[in-house]
Formats: sequence, structure tokens, C-alpha cells
Amino acid sequence: RLLDQISFDQNRDELWFAGDLVNRGPDSLDCLRLIKSLGNQGGHPAKVILGNHDLHLLATYYLKRQPKRKDTFAEIFAADDCHELMTWLRHQPLMIWDKEQKLAMSHAGIPHIWSTEQAYRYNQEVSNELCRGDYEAFFDLMYGNEPALWSEHHTGMMRLRAITNYFTRMRFVKQNGALDFAVKETLDDAPDNYVPWFSLPRPDNTMLIFGHWAALSGNTGLTGANKDQFQAIDTGCVWGGSLTALNIDTKERFAYEA
Repeated sequence: RLLDQISFDQNRDELWFAGDLVNRGPDSLDCLRLIKSLGNQGGHPAKVILGNHDLHLLATYYLKRQPKRKDTFAEIFAADDCHELMTWLRHQPLMIWDKEQKLAMSHAGIPHIWSTEQAYRYNQEVSNELCRGDYEAFFDLMYGNEPALWSEHHTGMMRLRAITNYFTRMRFVKQNGALDFAVKETLDDAPDNYVPWFSLPRPDNTMLIFGHWAALSGNTGLTGANKDQFQAIDTGCVWGGSLTALNIDTKERFAYEA
């Protein structure tokens, strides 16, 4: 319905999806099928980044684990095209970067301690593991809050887990980049000595589009010259809010009320 509202034309338009394609509504299977199909019909294929729920789906599938009570995976796992869908999803990145337009998107954002170029390299490290590495071992060791602070000296799975957490779980951070994983509520609920990741000065002026933080309702609360640099587009559709599309050329927003 949102695509109808914006008069989406696959021969003209390109869609970017900010992650969490599954577990955020009643029909995860058809959501995956629809987005994957956009790349099979000519025109501009949809671009997808992985969110924490997408990674959880992949881990559950590849490790043959029992889904959690709130997981909406049963229909996906019973589908004839399940393996094809999981293979396609596993090959999606954590970040998209259009260098010419100075535009990037990741599910939770990019911390101020990384330049956009650094972030893209770190994204590639995880993508290489998911596409060509031992992805089952990655999924087995993916969960966890440590290390909560980035260091270029991290190696192995500690490094990959830290990168993944910044891209898919980040909300509040310290000045040094340390992550808080406990608080998921509004800006007023910041833990002591933590601030929203997008409130700290960045080393470049790339515009960052992100989802993940539904409690923001699409509003970063920023004012001034840099308020348009950070575009929050999760407007809480899963909680009864709206589903939002951002025109990245005009910065115009469109919302369809759930």
C-alpha cells in the first residue's frame, strides 16, 4: 500500500530497505518474497541491508534451532523456497554506501568513531564471512554484548560481533563509542553518561539513513545544520504506527498508517 501511495515504478525507482524484513509483522514470508522478487523482474533491484531480526532468522535456520515464542518463522521454514530465500538474505550486506551522493544506510546507524569509509570496510568483513566464510560458526558465536567498545585491535569473532552489534543494535553510546544494550526507549531514557549515537559529531558529512529505533517514531530531535544528516525512518509500524518511505533525492517523507 505504501508502494502504491508513492507510485513506485520499478523501471524508474530504486528501493532501499533498512533491515528487519522479518519478525516485524504478520507475514514475514511474503515480505521476503516480495523484496527478493524485485531483483528478478528487470528494472532496478531492491537494495537490502540486514537488521538484527534478519540475522536472528538466519542463525535460527542455519543452526537448526527452535524458534523463540515470538518469532514469526514457522511459515518461512515450511516454504518450498525457504533455502533459496535464506541464501539470498545471507548475501545481503550490513551497509549501503552511495559515495557520489554522500549517502549511506545501515539498520541501526554508524557510530561517530567510524568514518563512512571505515564503516564500509568493516561491513565488508562481516559480508565476507557470511558469503564466503564459515557462516555457521559466525551465527553460533554472533550473540552477545561483548565487546561493547570498539577497538581496531579486536580480531576473530570478537571483532565481527562488535561490528555486527554497532550496525544492528546500537542506540545509546558513550563519547568513547561504548554501547549500551539495555535501554530501547526514547531519548529521555538515556542511561547516565550515554547519548544517542547520532548526537555526536561525525568525521564526515555523509547523510545516514537508519531504522531499528522504533521508539523515536522517526524523529531524532536534532535541530540546526546537521538535523537532516540523520534520517530515522522506523516509525513504529509494528507497534501500530506508520510505515515510512523517504525520497532520498528530495528528502520528502511518505507514511502509510498501519
